[in-house]
Amino acid sequence: MKTNSDTQAGGGPALASQPRISHLLSSLAPSATLAVDARAKKLRAEGVDVIGFGAGEPDFPTPDGPVAAAREACSDPMSHHYTPAAGIGTLREAIADKARSDTGIDVKASQVVVTNGAKHAIFNTFAALCDPGDEVLICSPYWTTYPESANLAGGVPVTVNTSEESGFRVSVEQLAAARTPRTKLLVFVSPSNPTGAVYPREEMEAIGRWAADAGIWALTDEIYGHLVYPPTEHYSLPVLVPDLRDRCVVVNGVSKTYAMTGWRVGWMIAPEDVARAAANFQSQTTSNVSNVAQIAALSALRESQSSVAAMRAEMDRRRRRMYEMLQAIPGVTCVEPKGAFYAFPSVKALLGRNVGGELVKTTSQLAEVALEKAKVAVVPGEAFGAPGHLRLSYAMAFDQMIEGVNRLGDLLATAH
Repeated sequence: MKTNSDTQAGGGPALASQPRISHLLSSLAPSATLAVDARAKKLRAEGVDVIGFGAGEPDFPTPDGPVAAAREACSDPMSHHYTPAAGIGTLREAIADKARSDTGIDVKASQVVVTNGAKHAIFNTFAALCDPGDEVLICSPYWTTYPESANLAGGVPVTVNTSEESGFRVSVEQLAAARTPRTKLLVFVSPSNPTGAVYPREEMEAIGRWAADAGIWALTDEIYGHLVYPPTEHYSLPVLVPDLRDRCVVVNGVSKTYAMTGWRVGWMIAPEDVARAAANFQSQTTSNVSNVAQIAALSALRESQSSVAAMRAEMDRRRRRMYEMLQAIPGVTCVEPKGAFYAFPSVKALLGRNVGGELVKTTSQLAEVALEKAKVAVVPGEAFGAPGHLRLSYAMAFDQMIEGVNRLGDLLATAH
């Protein structure tokens, strides 16, 4: 540690010409989805009738059980102190049990690290596995956090593009073509944010076998695993490909399944050496997740899952209706989402045309016009590495969703 004075000989501040903010953070892009949601909320607070499709969170309340457990924990002095950095032991056991019952994965509590949301688990994984220059394969369209989080950990994001024609699913051939000697990690996501794509079993197995044979790591994000709509099924990568288990990290949390986004409880399930490294890193950065939130998460995992089934059924109703409406808008095409709670329609046919009295060349411009003219907030595809598309969340009241898509359709119908 440097201990000498950081002043120049004349007493003035040293390095005065250097930028105030580090290159690492000044180059970090803000979350586009959170920005759109915040803007919609601000306009509503000002009295503007805005319908926001930007939020990546269920509009359901957290079930009563976790709320009651948290209320009781607040009055318990045991909840007023630190826990182990990796999380409360009973919660880590419950996460291991739930993962085992949901997917069949054989996991011990010592492999679980409880984090401040799944986003934190993703960064912890990159920090534990990536050295500067290590390449991370990320399939586009991607959730905005993956490349930024990889960059923060010193990794180099390498985008592998998918398309509507493939159902937004990547092939082994594409991954093999993108791999280099510096490839360390594959980010695999099913169901997908922003597209709602879900991989069939045989495609997932092929990708898992490729990763295992190539000797690279896989980070599989299963945060939407309980939001898959029949007859589609959800599978877990390390369960389908046991040879990958020693080089695979599973990320999950209570945010989407139990409508607990604000509670900030996620986790990573990893080989024990990676889990220890991540817990050690967390001990020096955030320490433990809030005790009260951990106890609420424990209640969610151990109680009846009826609320999950009810939310999935309602999301499915919204999904089918939104997809039907988007497909009916001239110039719009949409791959049917099979999971999560997003639609990702293509509006490429409308770009370069006049929409609502404005010449629109990009989906970022179209999103601005939609907000200004139709009072509808959507996230442009540029945020997900997929210009030409819009992301619409259907995690909202059914009637409001109908009104919002109608407004968007009326605006797009002006294109000429």
